Amino acid sequence: MSSPDPQVRAARNHSTQSAGRGPVVAVTGAASGVGDLLARRLAASGEVKQVVAIDERRGDLSEAQWHVLDVRDPAIAEKLRGADVVVHLALDLDLETDAAARTAYNVRGTQTVLTAAAAAGVHRVVLCTSAMVYGALPDNDIPLSEDAELRATAEATGVGDLLEIERLARRAPRAHPGLNVTVVRPAVLVGGTDTALTRYFESPRLLVVAGSRPAWQFCHVEDLVSALEYAALEKVEGEFAVGCDGWLDQEEVEELSGIRRMELPSAVALGAAARLHRIGLTPSPAGDLAYTMHPWVVSVGRLHDAGWRPQWTNEEVLAALLEEVEGRHTVAGRRLGRKDATAAGAAGATVALLGTAALVRRARKRRGL
Repeated sequence: MSSPDPQVRAARNHSTQSAGRGPVVAVTGAASGVGDLLARRLAASGEVKQVVAIDERRGDLSEAQWHVLDVRDPAIAEKLRGADVVVHLALDLDLETDAAARTAYNVRGTQTVLTAAAAAGVHRVVLCTSAMVYGALPDNDIPLSEDAELRATAEATGVGDLLEIERLARRAPRAHPGLNVTVVRPAVLVGGTDTALTRYFESPRLLVVAGSRPAWQFCHVEDLVSALEYAALEKVEGEFAVGCDGWLDQEEVEELSGIRRMELPSAVALGAAARLHRIGLTPSPAGDLAYTMHPWVVSVGRLHDAGWRPQWTNEEVLAALLEEVEGRHTVAGRRLGRKDATAAGAAGATVALLGTAALVRRARKRRGL
């Protein structure tokens, strides 16, 4: 027997919700970060029957039914039985994690969750990637359509994993008829996050590559959580972006932040970033720089059509980010101590980008050069 048309299925689910029963929603990665925030929001919602929380450690949300296990464990299928929707947020995008280990966790975990959800009779899985999958390219439209081609490469931190997750999302409904997959793509995420893009604002100067045209669109974690709730309740489906309305150009960012720019030729900036990453001085590969050079602003039209609106503006999120990173010192993606940061600020533009001559000398000394 064929599965119901998605619109019919959605209508049935909305009818169930209006009757006060609502869906059972499972959240992976529920003990911390976005997963914790979403689980709490869903537990407080009158439209959700029950929250099933899954993580490698138990969180403190007493209203949820907890299962402690690794999302790569096939036993997760049994834990998902009875759930209507799974929101998969157990991802590792930490800058300091070994790249191979990170990919093994992210890709295998997503693949296992999709397969387990289908086996358990779950009808919808919500995945969260990033608007970075569209790629940061000089010829990008501003804003990009949500249907735009995904032109990113695997050169930036974690983006290769996200692209593979996107591929798994598109294949899953064909491999598992009746399974609906929704993909949420946030802009630059702010609010308890630590990424190459948030560290950009910890630098003594904002690096600007000569000839580039950066455009900044942010997404506060609270807005991401509300968008994920929309997806879990099937108020919006398919592939869609989430973020603030509009964008800020580099000049506006500098004026609002009060941080002056450090402008370098493209060859110098990219070459230095590549060398420092190669010798292990910085966690960020050169590919991360593209996202501070070229626009990757996206439309949030699908959420708007569903009635969702961001509660934060780009200006407000930038202010929140600056408050969050106050007192931190980062150069070329590497966190510095206060002494190193002072040296970097006094050493001149190029040396500041490289992480100071002192840091380079230390790296050479450790290697006996």
